[in-house]
Amino acid sequence: MSLPRAAASAEPLPVRPAAPSIDTSSLKPLLEPRSVAIVGASTVPGKIGAVPVAMLREYAFPGTVYPVNPKADDVFGYQAVPDIDAIPGSIDLAVVAIPAAGVLDALARCADKGARAAVVFSSGFAEVSEEGRAAQQALAALARARGLRILGPNALGVANIDAGLVASFCPFFKPRFAPGGAVGLVSQSGAFGGYVANLAQDRGLSFSKWITTGNEADVEVADGIAYLAQDAATRVILVYMEGARNGARLVQALEMARAAGKPVIVLKVGRTAVGAEAAASHTASLAGADAVYDAVIAQCGAYRASSIAEWFDLGYAYAVGRPPRNNAVALVTVSGGVGVMMADEAASGGLDPVPLSAAAQARIRQIVPFAGARNPVDVTGQMLGDLAGFEKMVEVVLAEHDFGSIVGFNAGAGHREESGFRIQKVWESVRAHHPDAYIAISGATPPAVQHAYEAAGCLVFTAPDTAVATAARMARITARLADAPAPAGPPGAPADIPARALNEHQALGLLEAAGLPGPGTRVAKTPEEAARVAAAIGFPVVVKILSPDILHKSDIGGVALNLATAEAVQVAGAAVLERARAAAPEARIDGLLVAPMMPKGGVETILGATVDPVFGPMVMFGLGGVLVEVMGDVALRRAPFDLKEARAMIGEIRGAALLDGVRGAPPADKEALATALVALARFAAANADRIESIDVNPFLVFPEGRGAVALDAVIVPAAGKAAP
Repeated sequence: MSLPRAAASAEPLPVRPAAPSIDTSSLKPLLEPRSVAIVGASTVPGKIGAVPVAMLREYAFPGTVYPVNPKADDVFGYQAVPDIDAIPGSIDLAVVAIPAAGVLDALARCADKGARAAVVFSSGFAEVSEEGRAAQQALAALARARGLRILGPNALGVANIDAGLVASFCPFFKPRFAPGGAVGLVSQSGAFGGYVANLAQDRGLSFSKWITTGNEADVEVADGIAYLAQDAATRVILVYMEGARNGARLVQALEMARAAGKPVIVLKVGRTAVGAEAAASHTASLAGADAVYDAVIAQCGAYRASSIAEWFDLGYAYAVGRPPRNNAVALVTVSGGVGVMMADEAASGGLDPVPLSAAAQARIRQIVPFAGARNPVDVTGQMLGDLAGFEKMVEVVLAEHDFGSIVGFNAGAGHREESGFRIQKVWESVRAHHPDAYIAISGATPPAVQHAYEAAGCLVFTAPDTAVATAARMARITARLADAPAPAGPPGAPADIPARALNEHQALGLLEAAGLPGPGTRVAKTPEEAARVAAAIGFPVVVKILSPDILHKSDIGGVALNLATAEAVQVAGAAVLERARAAAPEARIDGLLVAPMMPKGGVETILGATVDPVFGPMVMFGLGGVLVEVMGDVALRRAPFDLKEARAMIGEIRGAALLDGVRGAPPADKEALATALVALARFAAANADRIESIDVNPFLVFPEGRGAVALDAVIVPAAGKAAP
């Protein structure tokens, strides 16, 4: 099985070379400008050129505003200027709301006025045609030449609520967002960014920063993530993305967020080939292989959400509440049946509903004799009429253990404000005594009561299973943030990989030199020579056809196993050559490969590598045989990586238990396997410009302490890049 390759896209833009670092200071004029010019400012309310001017007035932007409009003296209270050249002072940020044909000239003139950043609303660039693509490339060239950071084109804009900056024509910035928001948003889609602003309005959330990148002629989603990683106001980073052209920059940005301890929640679309093509045609991004994005996002400590609801719930939870300190969860419910559902959700998500001690259960039953007291704790519906008793029961639960999460289900008991506020006071007291715990309440909650919960740092969900699932996801994200990998070290030295296809002996030799254990193969030109080589190796042996053009040797009868004598080797060698020539008459035959017959036992696995067009060298691991082909049960990592990451790879496949020993079989030598994965990763990283793919199948892992061995290998050189 080969690694996933990038899905076809609608003539994507070329992948950019990796940059040495992300300069977040260059985004300061974009997000913290002292002066803003709006090119194409309009006096007509609701027009694209009018909304950003009105929003700057609405949010009391403290800097200087220059609406550029040749037909107006005043635009929403700001004195207009007839053209860019008439701006009396210098500008930090230019907002461009004119047709595409005039954008390049306008940006050049703004740069002459000192502009160091620009937001380009205009569409009609790479998302529509080759002519538009060329125009967008001209914008990128201007950005590089003039030191101008360009957001867009085809972008909805940017906002910094605390700074009074809303450089956007999004209609959902009214009513006005409150300052002090903790959610940072980076979205490649402007329409989706606007939708999220609407969601935030409905949930009472505010943004620290709000960034839509559009076609990304210059500023990419990675730039936004990196900026937010260093932004003191941002507590959680929400990312909507369709693809990336520069995987190295995205990795660097995600690692910056991890180093800052900031959770990054990614909503990456394009899971299918159809979706990837749609993403490419939308913003001209390079979609890439979805499984690779999955692996890289996780490897960098970020979290990929599977739905908009999950993605936004996590943003809400980090902005309002606290992440779990540990995996222990206390479940308090007025319904025993719902408590069972909550316990199921907790266990499946990796949380532990720690059972209460017999003494604690007895104390709970002293308050309510028929309560469910184990955890989940069913306080029964009648307890909501006795809030003092309810509070005592909750105190008994929380005194029993250091619970990182506390999830309550009120059902419909608090659906009226009067009763809702009385129950809320109990949970507010719980929060006061447990300030660092994840506390979430579910059930029917009036808006005013919900706001009171949230003001106290308690989350509110309608569904109890969502409240529990969010805690479980936050616990996993916390573990990822804390579990930064050790430095992988430099890749190995580049190998001498020929441009032509390699045979198995050559491939195994290169990998052995890189640190992967091999079987000690020998080459023979004739059956007679094979018999002599076999005698020198020691019987029993394996004989295979040696050809760079025959990859599936067993399919044509090109393999003979368990040969115990020189005569058997000679006969088998002749037969293997005859069958190969008959089945593949055009194939180049380099002779016969002779190798020791491996002892019985061990687990067959597969190791592989490929060079992804976005993220570079990726390494794959899975179990061998039909499992990897039929189930697709593999783990992926961006190379190079360390032993810790290799061990995690091995443990995350669904069939990992087979390596631990089943039905009396001894455990496999997983440390030898991890060492081989690290060696393969370093080889792939060192030779990323010389290879297309590597397959090591099978890679046989012997019982613990006995090592592992590569029994077959294929290296496909990258055409035109390998050594001659």
